[in-house]
Amino acid sequence: MSGHSKWSSIKHKKGAADAKRGRIFTKIAKEITVAARLGGGDEVMNSRLRTVVARAKAANMPRENIERAIKKGLGNPEESNYAELSYEAYAPGGVGLMIEALTDNKNRTAAEVRAVLSKNGGQMASNGSVSYMFDRKGIIAYESTKVNFDALFEAALEAGAKDVAEEGEVVDVIAEPGEFVNVLEFLQKSGFEQLSAELSLVPKNTVTLDNKGTARVLRLIELLEDSDDIQSVASNLDIPDNFELP
Repeated sequence: MSGHSKWSSIKHKKGAADAKRGRIFTKIAKEITVAARLGGGDEVMNSRLRTVVARAKAANMPRENIERAIKKGLGNPEESNYAELSYEAYAPGGVGLMIEALTDNKNRTAAEVRAVLSKNGGQMASNGSVSYMFDRKGIIAYESTKVNFDALFEAALEAGAKDVAEEGEVVDVIAEPGEFVNVLEFLQKSGFEQLSAELSLVPKNTVTLDNKGTARVLRLIELLEDSDDIQSVASNLDIPDNFELP
């Protein structure tokens, strides 16, 4: 988990979570809309909706935004007709990428992804050639200077988390997807305030590059995530402990 935790720490240092809050809300709203369209607007009966709403609340998304996204999903299907897509790709240095999207225009999104990859040393990969490298996990991140690690560790395990990993300024609590919401809500009730909470693809094994190569891959990931159609980008890049963004 060190690579994931390190990247969480770097993004926190850059203030990316605050700078891109509006974009984060837009992406989560899409997920809420799709969840409501597919499974209805009852969070108790719709586990997918409950999970996304929990993420929205963890990101401090206003309740009115959440309700608006649910209503959109329950309304005119043509207004909420987002397609879920995933792309497998390679970044420079043979780093595997899993790119997940929600879009109302498949051709536009595919063209954008290909363009960003080709301009930055990456390339599309065949189905199955990258996906096997990852497992989906729930990741809840905390600022290490604001939590007692031992107390968080004990509470996380009591809540049903699989692991707790500390890297730099960030502590990640890792949970299975089916336990993600329960762990998050338990830790919130226990007084722990998270930096972020998301379902992520976590690599089984990692690839190590030099400082220049690492920076190049991280820049590619950032450019992909800048697209409103892209929900997430996971990589199996191992970020060295002494790495700092240029």
